[in-house]
Amino acid sequence: MKKTRYKTLATVMHLAALGYPVLGISDDYYAKTKGYRVEPDTDPPAYVRNLSKTQFEQFRDIKWLDVGLDFRTRYEYRENDYRPWIDTSSGNSVTKFRGDPDNLWLLRTRAYVGIKDILDPLRFAVELEDARSYNGLYETTQADVNEFELIQGYAELYFDNALGKDRPLSIRAGRQALELLDRRLIGNNQFRNTTNNFEGFRVRFGKKQNNWDLDTFALQPVERDKYKFDQPDEDTWIYGGVLSIKEWSKFVTIQPYFLGRKQNGDPTNKVSANRKPDIDIYAPGLRVYGLISDSGFDFDTDINKQFGRSGSLSGTNQTLRQHDALAYSLELGFTFNHDWKPRASAYYGFGTGDKSSRDNINQRFDAFYGFNQPWSRNDYFSWDNIHAPKARLEFTPYKDVRIDTGYNAYWQESETGGWNRAGLRDTTGRSGSFLGQEFDIRMQHKLNPYVDWSLSYARFTPGDFTTSQAKANIGPFTTDPSNFFYFEVSLNAFGDGKPKK
Repeated sequence: MKKTRYKTLATVMHLAALGYPVLGISDDYYAKTKGYRVEPDTDPPAYVRNLSKTQFEQFRDIKWLDVGLDFRTRYEYRENDYRPWIDTSSGNSVTKFRGDPDNLWLLRTRAYVGIKDILDPLRFAVELEDARSYNGLYETTQADVNEFELIQGYAELYFDNALGKDRPLSIRAGRQALELLDRRLIGNNQFRNTTNNFEGFRVRFGKKQNNWDLDTFALQPVERDKYKFDQPDEDTWIYGGVLSIKEWSKFVTIQPYFLGRKQNGDPTNKVSANRKPDIDIYAPGLRVYGLISDSGFDFDTDINKQFGRSGSLSGTNQTLRQHDALAYSLELGFTFNHDWKPRASAYYGFGTGDKSSRDNINQRFDAFYGFNQPWSRNDYFSWDNIHAPKARLEFTPYKDVRIDTGYNAYWQESETGGWNRAGLRDTTGRSGSFLGQEFDIRMQHKLNPYVDWSLSYARFTPGDFTTSQAKANIGPFTTDPSNFFYFEVSLNAFGDGKPKK
């Protein structure tokens, strides 16, 4: 029998109830973060099931095949949306404010097939997606529409015990999904109707259940096309590695990491939409998350320093500027000993913004391909030029019903840096820094093993910077709050992966 690392059975039960592994009894060192919406998606994706663990009893012995079929529909109502849209109806690209309320239906279907074990070390996976939108008042975007698309298609060499007992080595090549760390820098963006994906190579030393693993990659981002087959951006590479140390994961997981982004610019391209600057950014960082003893407190923190070179364009002329940016994120939560499992949390996020477009230094933090929902339910903000305190409450009043609600406030780190997602910038700094505040509430319900549904409401009230820009007729031409409501239903053809008894 393995020697337990816990002094009392009460401690074991308490940590298990909080969702942390019981080390010394189990060989699984992986612990999920309790941070809000920052747990990476599983690999394969969460909707995928092993065929032996579905409702089809005749397939109980087929453990080498992973399958998934998922359909999601969402109705969205937006009023005074601060995200600009591009009107091309006149033949030119004109940025406009979404002044009228929008009623949008989003449909997304995904299918997955993965083969493992039976042909080892060779494995395969294919994932298809069809994303569409209907009834929208404004021109559709690549965030909503991506019809009949291959979002994953890769081959993998998987050597089960290459690095020791139950410590594998895997080499993956092709089109693939990638979610790392707290998803704020690299994420699939699953809330959006379309999906981030990449093409290239990924080498993993170990697996997440081990006491340590190293995930390395060199990938090109895939550029989405609404109606044509997507192609990788051959001018851009993201690369790096994440080391996860989980020896003490009952209390802490430590993740030192390095990310890089290199873009070979094309400033003189005859098509203005295809012009791009040179970018060469290096981004080392450290993420740490876990529990504070067995007190009920949890934490999730991440810090990233960026340096290198980034270009800026003026017509076909490029100016190379030094890149020097910093961002950090800290969430502290407490789970109460109550039947509803309430968790209260406080959060603070910080990202530098550019001080001047006319000097030789760019201080705007590059959010890479991050997931924005942890910042704003409205999808208004990302990890750049921001001070973002937040308070949140999550609880489970009934079985399979989850409710969360929060209050967020947003300031610019640099008053001249601008609000990137809204396309607003005051280079004089006279408009101030307060962008606004947001309240949101969401309910999620697992109706049965095959059906999940949720509904949510968010209200953003503009601050001094935003209203002053509106009064000056720059960008959004309103000082009114925005409202965002959605109702969503997800259907999984293979259920929750729990066989019928």
